[in-house]
Order: sequence, then structure tokens, then C-alpha cells
Amino acid sequence: MKTVDYYFAPHSPFSYLGHQRLLTLAARHGARVEPKPIDLAAVFAATGGQPVAQRPPQRQAYRMQELRRWSRLFGLPMHVQPKFFPVDPTAASLLLVATLQEEGAEQALELAGAIMRAVWEDEQDIADMSVLHELADACGIDGASLLVAAAAAPARQQYKAFTQEALDAGVFGAPWYIVDGHGFWGQDRLDFVERQLQTG
Repeated sequence: MKTVDYYFAPHSPFSYLGHQRLLTLAARHGARVEPKPIDLAAVFAATGGQPVAQRPPQRQAYRMQELRRWSRLFGLPMHVQPKFFPVDPTAASLLLVATLQEEGAEQALELAGAIMRAVWEDEQDIADMSVLHELADACGIDGASLLVAAAAAPARQQYKAFTQEALDAGVFGAPWYIVDGHGFWGQDRLDFVERQLQTG
């Protein structure tokens, strides 16, 4: 069975646009997806990237065009300027790490999708613990206990480890997919991910 190492950030719009498509194509090819939430700000700082608000106006405007194009293409509801963005993704990322540790990859991937939809479809604040609690509960997992685990050292250590692992692998943005040692940046590279799963 092939594995897709999936480096992402829960507040990333392009992670949102590609999330379900990744899961669908992986299932189609019998591949396992390993979710690895990363500290995107730390990755940007180490690799020369810039947060959206610090990018030149031309880049910001083009980003908006791209978000509209992709959301229309795939029929995904999306507020391209949601109420709670920029947002600190740390609490959501740690919750996902704790879910991965306590419940496994499948539950973590389901919750990741719910968190991304909360930002980009429902305009919810994923830095709000009560929102995260409700999202976890809605996915059938114990939000209260997972929030406790998310605040503990093992989750923080793993989050940091995933981020360093990403940097060591040459990651400089999100989402990023690695199959057979080959890296693919962006949801617009999922066709290449699928080809790698098919042919190696």
C-alpha cells in the first residue's frame, strides 16, 4: 500500500480546496493518507514565504482570483474573505495532532475537513475553543478530552516534529503531498499525485 504524507494547515484555503479530492483519489488507489499538520508561519519564516497580509497587493489580488476560480470549478462553497481570517491556527492544529495520536488518521482527516469547512464555508473562528469542541463532537469524537490532550506536551512536541519534518523534506507551502519521495505543492498538483499513485 502506498502512502501520501500530507502536510497541511487547517486555515489554508488551498488545503481546503484539495482536502476531499485527496481523500477520494487515495481511496480510489488504495493508498493511505498520513495527515501531518504543520506550523505554516514557521515554514514561511524558514523558507522565505510571506503571510497573506504582508504580500504585495498584486499577489493578494491574484490569490483572490484563484480562490474564486477553484471554488467555482469544484463547486465548493467558499467565502474568499471569511470573517475570521487571518486566524491563529495553533489550537486547531494541536487538536488535530491530538486526534491523530488518540483516535488515528481517519478521524484526524475527518476533523481536518470539518475545521477547514468551518473557516471557508461557515465563517467560524477556529481559534475559539468552543468552536473546536463542537466540531470534534460533531465528528463523533470527545472534544473535551481531545482539547485537554491538545494542550499537553506530546501534542505540542509532535506538532513541532511534523513542522521540522516538513522543512527537512523541502516543504515551503501548504498543502504539500509526498508520494514515493516525490513532493507535490498545492491542490492543483493532485493530478500528479494520482499519477504517482498509479505508476510509481
